[in-house]
Amino acid sequence: MNYLDFGGVFSRMDLLISGAILTMQISLVAMLFALVVATLVAVMQLSSFRVVRFIAVAYIEAIRNTPFIVQLFVIYFGLPAIGLSLEPLPSAVLAMTFYGGAYTSEIIRAGIQSIDRGQVEAGRSLGMSPLDIFRYIIIKPALAAVFPSMVSQFILLLLSSSVVSAISVPELTGIGNDIQGMTLRNMEVYLVIAAMYVGLVALLKGGLTLLERKVFPFKFLRG
Repeated sequence: MNYLDFGGVFSRMDLLISGAILTMQISLVAMLFALVVATLVAVMQLSSFRVVRFIAVAYIEAIRNTPFIVQLFVIYFGLPAIGLSLEPLPSAVLAMTFYGGAYTSEIIRAGIQSIDRGQVEAGRSLGMSPLDIFRYIIIKPALAAVFPSMVSQFILLLLSSSVVSAISVPELTGIGNDIQGMTLRNMEVYLVIAAMYVGLVALLKGGLTLLERKVFPFKFLRG
């Protein structure tokens, strides 16, 4: 008679917790870098120079039309062919950065395009520098407007980190695969991993909600 036995899994919870911590760490680093890449690419898409727009669109289409695992393999297995070798962890962060940056750039571009041109003209009439106009009138309100969509994208980026176990990064799924091989308790291992991912997503979502209130307090002003 088959029955669920979580004993072998729970006895190795320290390994799963270490994998969950690494999952969150690489995801947060990739999110930060992806945000920088996404902002740059979004601005490039709106450039008046055709070549700049072409580079941005080509990057986005290349990422959006290829599987993430292929992008990961190109970085980890392909770059050594041109003399650039990376360890599994930096390869994972780099792949997640490019992957997340492409999708997030479309969100940020939509946010920038939602800004009323009249506000930009008002900033110019007040003598604001182009950098200040971009910082205070364009990018900050744009990010505030699309922040919920960015949160959803960052959650997907965290979940996509499970793929990097394919290059031996000891994140949550990779550790789970090892435990499954040791215990042969397939259902139990992956049920626990699924529950831990739910917890990680809840933690990330809660943290980003607090960040939104801290960085964009004007969104929550009443009246």
